[in-house]
Amino acid sequence: MQMHAVVKRRREPGAEVETVDKPTIGAGEALVRIRQTSICGTDVHIWDWNHWAQKRIKNLPFTFGHEMCGEVVELGKGVKSVEVGDLVSAETHIVDGTCYQCRNDRMHICKNLKILGVDTDGVFAEYVKLPELNVRKLPVGIDAKLGSLLEPLGNATFTVFGSECENDIKGKNVVVAGCGPIGLMAIAVLKVLGASKVIATELGGEEVRIKLASKMGADLVMDASMGTEKLVRTVMDETDGNGVDVALEMSGAAPALKQVFQMLTPGGRVSILGLYNDPVTIDVNNAITFKSATVHGITGRRMFHTWDQMFDLLKGQDFRDKLSSLVTHTLPIRDIGDGMELIRTKQAAKVSLVPEW
Repeated sequence: MQMHAVVKRRREPGAEVETVDKPTIGAGEALVRIRQTSICGTDVHIWDWNHWAQKRIKNLPFTFGHEMCGEVVELGKGVKSVEVGDLVSAETHIVDGTCYQCRNDRMHICKNLKILGVDTDGVFAEYVKLPELNVRKLPVGIDAKLGSLLEPLGNATFTVFGSECENDIKGKNVVVAGCGPIGLMAIAVLKVLGASKVIATELGGEEVRIKLASKMGADLVMDASMGTEKLVRTVMDETDGNGVDVALEMSGAAPALKQVFQMLTPGGRVSILGLYNDPVTIDVNNAITFKSATVHGITGRRMFHTWDQMFDLLKGQDFRDKLSSLVTHTLPIRDIGDGMELIRTKQAAKVSLVPEW
């Protein structure tokens, strides 16, 4: 049997909707019919075939995309944690389960990690096959649109909690550098967890992101282009001269990385999710050592503690409403190219795709 899928066939910009073979599942796998997907920045890189994609993508052709919600339609032998008809999302880290990291509760940094829709065929398709471990059954009340946002929400949640996955946010002052979709999600998470003051930075002119930052609950949104001295001074003024307790670097901009350490109070914590185009230098002595700063590098989500934290957050209707409002455009998946352009031209926050071929 065959199905429709968005296929990256050539090492050049773009991709095509094609007819391909429907996945055949084996033991320990589930077949999921896609109900809704969303476009990630990684997908834009693959579509545009930028420098990162040229280095990272090994095998063509393949189907990309990794943010999804779908319905289980078939189970392989031995699958017990989900049933046919369940609404599910996907944990996108496909692990070996046997390496040193996996055996020591660090599956998200598995030595032999594969990423759904990057190293394997992904979710811009009618169906996707997933290992049972990667199928996350959704709680009652989570619809397909919300379900398709859980993978990036996991990034945001992990960044907020930090590597120890403990809540050190209540009553604290926090800065979020970068108001892309994951930064915006982080703001909403921070407010649910009881942050005292959330200060966000974003480049002036990013009107969609700036408005959404306020909607997510940011107490102050600063123009990141105003310069380091003014940014840091404003943060100090807003925190009685103390600086923030927690800083989340979500932008991937080299100046922002240096700025968040200057905004940090001594003994504070920095979580870094942003990815940088080139190596970045900072003054380690004054930024980290003499400040006694804790620094967390964040990748993916803790498997599966972060999922439990997300599901707890999603019990709140206000939080669910905020998250849903980040989807500024919904398109048929056949128009995925239009969705890429909306993101590239910064007209959209999050673009959702429905399976209309």
